[in-house]
Amino acid sequence: MNSNSYSINVFKQYLNFSASHFLIFDNGKREPLHGHNYSVNLKLHSLILNKDMVFNFLDIKPLLKRVCDSLDHRLLLPSENPFLKISEDKFGSININNTDNYQLKIYNDFFSIPKKDVLLLPIQNSSVELLAHYLLHRVRQEILNEFNLSFKEMEMEVEETPGQSASYKLTN
Repeated sequence: MNSNSYSINVFKQYLNFSASHFLIFDNGKREPLHGHNYSVNLKLHSLILNKDMVFNFLDIKPLLKRVCDSLDHRLLLPSENPFLKISEDKFGSININNTDNYQLKIYNDFFSIPKKDVLLLPIQNSSVELLAHYLLHRVRQEILNEFNLSFKEMEMEVEETPGQSASYKLTN
């Protein structure tokens, strides 16, 4: 069995996004709302070369930039977290009935946030590990849709602050 492979690593200063979030703990409480200037690093591995390349940098960089831009300047909310209730209607006695906003309830906290400022992510929590997972699957689908390519192995690293990052690796 041949274990040789090629790989590329894509990380540029402009492959980033600024977003706010809060982690939700096992007891249903949350950390304070805060933000990060995230950066991403994508690694692609292949057993074969396509036109003498794993993937053309001129194609992957704009794709990654589009994905990063979709998260930029948003509140990232984990739509699959059982402690976070998201609604377009009011909660309890709060007199807010604005369908342009999401109404959020978590533990004893209530928020009303414009939908345009929120990105609901299909994840359990907004940890950097799960953001790496989300981003890698999103990039994988974009590559498949746009270029009809798949890779032996893909890895996404997301850095939330310098020197503090997490990675998710997907092997086919």
